[in-house]
Amino acid sequence: MTSLVMAAEKFRDLSQAIDVPLLDATVAAFYGTGSKEERAAADRILQDLQSNPDMWLQVVHILQNTKNLNTKFFALQVLEGVIKYRWNALPVEQRDGMKNYISEVIVQLSSNEASFRMERLYVNKLNVTLVQILKHEWPARWRSFIPDLVAAAKTSETICENCMVILKLLSEEVFDFSRGEMTQQKIKELKQSLNSEFQLIHELCLYVLSASQRTELIQATLSTLHAFLSWIPLGYIFESPLLETLLKFFPMPSYRNLTLQCLTEVAALNFGDFYNMQYIKMYNFFMVQLQAILPSTTKIPEAYANGSSEEQAFIQNLALFFTSFYKSHIRVLESSQENISALLMGLEYLINISFVDDTEVFKVCLDYWNSLVLELFEPHHNLDTPAATVNMMGLQMPLLHGMVDGLGSQILQRRQLYAAPMSKLRMLMICRMAKPEEVLIVEDENGNIVRETLKDNDVLVQYKIMRETLIYLSHLDHEDTEKQMLKKLSKQLSGEDWTWNNLNTLCWAIGSISGSMMEEQENRFLVMVIRDLLNLCEITKGKDNKAVIASNIMYVVGQYPRFLRAHWKFLKTVVNKLFEFMHETHPGVQDMACDTFLKIVQKCKRKFVIVQVGESEPFVSELLSGLPTTVADLEPHQIHTFYESVGHMIQAESDPQKRDEYMQRLMDLPNQKWAEIIGQAHQSVDFLKDQEVIRTVLNILQTNTSVANSLGTYFLSQISLIFLDMLNVYRMYSELISSSIAEGGPYASKTSYVKLLRSVKRETLKLIETFLDKAEDQPQIGKQFVPPMMDPVLGDYARNLPDARESEVLSLFATIINKYKAAMIEDVPRIFEAIFQCTLEMITKNFEDYPEHRLKFFSLLRAIAAHCFPALIRLSSEQLKLVMDSIIWAFRHTERNIAETGLNLLLEMLKNFQASEFCNQFYRSYFLTIEQEIFAVLTDTFHKPGFKLHVLVLQHLFCSVCVLQLSFS
Repeated sequence: MTSLVMAAEKFRDLSQAIDVPLLDATVAAFYGTGSKEERAAADRILQDLQSNPDMWLQVVHILQNTKNLNTKFFALQVLEGVIKYRWNALPVEQRDGMKNYISEVIVQLSSNEASFRMERLYVNKLNVTLVQILKHEWPARWRSFIPDLVAAAKTSETICENCMVILKLLSEEVFDFSRGEMTQQKIKELKQSLNSEFQLIHELCLYVLSASQRTELIQATLSTLHAFLSWIPLGYIFESPLLETLLKFFPMPSYRNLTLQCLTEVAALNFGDFYNMQYIKMYNFFMVQLQAILPSTTKIPEAYANGSSEEQAFIQNLALFFTSFYKSHIRVLESSQENISALLMGLEYLINISFVDDTEVFKVCLDYWNSLVLELFEPHHNLDTPAATVNMMGLQMPLLHGMVDGLGSQILQRRQLYAAPMSKLRMLMICRMAKPEEVLIVEDENGNIVRETLKDNDVLVQYKIMRETLIYLSHLDHEDTEKQMLKKLSKQLSGEDWTWNNLNTLCWAIGSISGSMMEEQENRFLVMVIRDLLNLCEITKGKDNKAVIASNIMYVVGQYPRFLRAHWKFLKTVVNKLFEFMHETHPGVQDMACDTFLKIVQKCKRKFVIVQVGESEPFVSELLSGLPTTVADLEPHQIHTFYESVGHMIQAESDPQKRDEYMQRLMDLPNQKWAEIIGQAHQSVDFLKDQEVIRTVLNILQTNTSVANSLGTYFLSQISLIFLDMLNVYRMYSELISSSIAEGGPYASKTSYVKLLRSVKRETLKLIETFLDKAEDQPQIGKQFVPPMMDPVLGDYARNLPDARESEVLSLFATIINKYKAAMIEDVPRIFEAIFQCTLEMITKNFEDYPEHRLKFFSLLRAIAAHCFPALIRLSSEQLKLVMDSIIWAFRHTERNIAETGLNLLLEMLKNFQASEFCNQFYRSYFLTIEQEIFAVLTDTFHKPGFKLHVLVLQHLFCSVCVLQLSFS
């Protein structure tokens, strides 16, 4: 530690040559295993050195005198900072001196095989530094760079190898990583320079590939070519021996993957038909070579599973080659029988690769299959409505018949050509179908059937793409789709192919093609599927097995609402089966039963409120009579879903009298419990403090919220019944929370008791917000519910300690203002007084605390600005300054949602003020402040996502100056 104190002192003066051994010791202390304090002290010293503007002058001295790689890296890091931010400000002699020194060290280290291999990491870092210099110096101040580099490359194979690395880095910097690093003009200049001087690089690459026997050099050259091929002029590829040279290297194991990556870049190029013959020749030659490397009879999924990392990379690269080639050039291969055979063989390879058990490989293949089947489906689909198609193409009707015949035969021929691959593709989609969102029962890593806890978004995206692909495939050939699915299902029944995964993927596939068949065919198909699944459920033993089958039955029936609507008896049987599953305690089954019930009711709700043939009363009435039994085994959150479902049924009833009767019967159980609790509370308020009672109150409120969500306006009579008592409970629990926090300090807000009380408050606010949001826009509803809330909710928010304030109050009043708009103008001062000052104090201390309050606060402010702008004009100048300060605070935020809300709010405010009589007054006070603050976030690199909104604000400000002739004197 003493040596570090001495180092800190000595490094303050950089007028003398730096003490390199002392710097080595400091760097070693930073990377070493010493105490935490030592590492922190070394870190501070190194940071101070890095920020010293004269430190870069010591770089050459350090690089010449240290043997420590970490010290060299530290010196180069200092230099990179100067290159990035100060290079053009340096004197010419210093720039040239540093440029020449770096070049000399690179040449010196890479001219000798031993030093090149031993110092590889250091050379790579020097290469990166040189490329950073090049971005400033080349081409204007270093015109000879490419000729110099090519000339140096010809002097030694190791130098040549390193030159290839530099060229690759340069290409990547210009074409891949330049955005946000350089101006568009500079990028354009560098691209033009690379293009104009590429002939020298091209000749060097061909020379190396034809003359060298050195593996590392050939690999470096292929790697460099791979970086160049996406942008070089096409003549260098097709009018030179380059393509033949690449195909010559393809069979060689050492170069196979790199060559395949280069060929993939060529395959992805698409600039018209000029080079079609070369593409056909390349493809056919490639297929001949591929069969020698990987015979078409190879079981690719097994080969991949047992292969080395190189062999697995080859399969991945092969998938990229085929998909890139077919996306751009598949039509060319359809032109003759000989090419068609090679094309179908390639598709066969790609289908086999698609069965490989690797997510990334499958994504590459799936992306292409989706685009191919869409390409095959669209013209076929348009032929179903030829008149519409012809009209869209601007053709006259008399041309219709002959044109459609010609067009139709071409489309049919093309579909015929791909019939066999498409049939295999259907089997692939069925076998590998991803899990849909609705399925909650999964197999864990130990092979147990459990309830899914987290959604996998990648899987959901994959499911959507696979579903779309399979729907197109189904449209192309309904018979084959149905035949393959039923055959696979019969194998499940016979036990020949029975596994959880096989049944799952099959049922997910069956569910995914809902609506793609004609109604009659769909009905026949679905009856057979459900019959077989119910039989499978009967004959299969074991709780886990039955849970998997139940999950699949629920998923499939939930996907076919059209069928259910047309077949009442089947719909009733399905719903009763779901009620059975609601008593099944296996993890996930009850959840899925409730979710499926909700989904079916949303799609078929009218069917439940009319008296069906053979029934004495509507199903909803029968359900309400047996409701206590049906929900007896459900958890609270499942009961809430069930109640929401029944709410959807009741909402479909058009007779107001019956609707109210059904709602009373539905809410009978929670209302009885509520009345009992409120009755006890009237006798003794302490009764409400019991934890079990608080949980019951919370549960009742959540049930009401679920029903309000589905019933909307029709929930009015129910919420009126409990509203005032609910506000009293809200006020009491709020006082309890405040006293707990006042007595126990901030930690009291983390106790389970306070959390439970806050849950009741939040649910109360959520219930009111849900009802007001879903209810029709009736002013009398607003007048009935808003005034009574002012003190219990708004007053409570203002009086509470910051940790006891609920952010839901802010979102509730934002909803109210968005709903009732200008009718709320008179209430804005009261809202402002209760909420504004105290919330700002909470959220302006830093950018982290109270994240929920932040976003909801600015959303409320935006609602006021949009719908109650006259109320803002009436604010005092101090209050308006508070509003503007809060908006500036919002768009300074690094949290994207909050910054964008602030910017949108600012734009709305500017537009509203421009249209008002206070326009000049407003701009005189805030124009310069807004302009400065917007420029600050526009240029600080932390607010890039808001760029478009920043520009819109500035545009508005500058237009205002022009239009309004603003004067700031």
